[in-house]
Amino acid sequence: MANPSLQSDLRHVIYALSDALDLVGVDDVAHGKRVGIMAAECAKLMELPEAETTFLFDLGMLHDIGVSTTQTHHHLVAEFDWQESQVHAELGYALLREFAPLSRMAIPVRYHHTRWDKLTTLPTSEVTAQQAQEANLIFLVDRVDALAAPWYGSGLFDHVEEVRDHIRANAGSYFSPELVDIFLAASAAEAFWLLLEPRSIQNYQQDLLSRGTSYQPTFAELKQLSVIFSHIVDAKSPFTAYHSLGVARLARFLAECAGVSRENCDKLELAGLLHDLGKLRVPDEILDKPGKLDTHERLIMNTHSFETFQILRSIAGFEEIALWAAYHHEEPGGMGYPFHVHEKDLSIEARILRVADIFQAMVQDRPYRAGWPADEVLALLKGLASNERLDGSIVDLVEKNLDQAMAIALPGQDEMPFRPA
Repeated sequence: MANPSLQSDLRHVIYALSDALDLVGVDDVAHGKRVGIMAAECAKLMELPEAETTFLFDLGMLHDIGVSTTQTHHHLVAEFDWQESQVHAELGYALLREFAPLSRMAIPVRYHHTRWDKLTTLPTSEVTAQQAQEANLIFLVDRVDALAAPWYGSGLFDHVEEVRDHIRANAGSYFSPELVDIFLAASAAEAFWLLLEPRSIQNYQQDLLSRGTSYQPTFAELKQLSVIFSHIVDAKSPFTAYHSLGVARLARFLAECAGVSRENCDKLELAGLLHDLGKLRVPDEILDKPGKLDTHERLIMNTHSFETFQILRSIAGFEEIALWAAYHHEEPGGMGYPFHVHEKDLSIEARILRVADIFQAMVQDRPYRAGWPADEVLALLKGLASNERLDGSIVDLVEKNLDQAMAIALPGQDEMPFRPA
């Protein structure tokens, strides 16, 4: 059933959330979109139907949905054929295969780092000819983007022929000879490379969105998509596995206890799942640091909730979700970050999410410490409330329902939905 207050186009939601995937590059935030544009331009030269061209753009945009860490991203860009590349392809397959609106992408994502001379030996029961072509086209233009990466913004045209020669040399081994010919024809035009510049990327995406078919998702579909992206975020660090799922569940429970409407409980659950999207841009070494962050590291960490806001704010119907998610480090006394919002501007939903975030983080086992017992976490929350860092009435709700809060904040093994096959 659709939530009447969540009138969002699923394609707009997917396009916005795809921005989170590109944050993994830290300094390069358009890899997926460039891959999508190059795939779509090749599709146009192949005279494929518009729907297939759009699909290939979307596939390129989401092909790295299994990548969470900056370390993995750097290997994928720096090495033409990284030995561990299949790991993220398998995870991407696992994330997409059960989500009906995107399930067609699962097989091409699984094989988007498989060489053509190996791909063509697989049985059609495992990968069809069309899926093999889609996967190999994404592989080809993904490697083009990796080869071109050192020169974006600094003399790319001086190195275009070098990139084209590298792809040409791998026809028949890594790439389909037919697709290599298509790429070489498409990339002979200067416009092919100019489309990869930041302003062109934005226009290209908006043009495709304006022509696409609108799809009104149910709340269940929005939740499933949000769970997928929460897994991507939480997989970035061994310290945060399934943190967002626990926060979302606890926030909804506390909201229900507080008498929040069902519609807003739905939206708060999505905000909990997506609240840490911006952490994808935080370098691994900062997220994984077991000790106290220094001043510079803290400043970088403190950008993550603003990045979350930037991603979510553009989604029609997500206006409140964007604010609640972005405010999860704001404090009633106005000393939180990144907006320094005061209590009068913090809705009950935002205040609940902050308490749920802290509670879940403290009770969850982390590699560097065991989860805290309930009474110690409650004492921490009360201390924060006394210093105007938390809403005391929300802390009271936790105290009244402490055993349930503990159980809800820690998902069981049977609730951990995404593992590579």
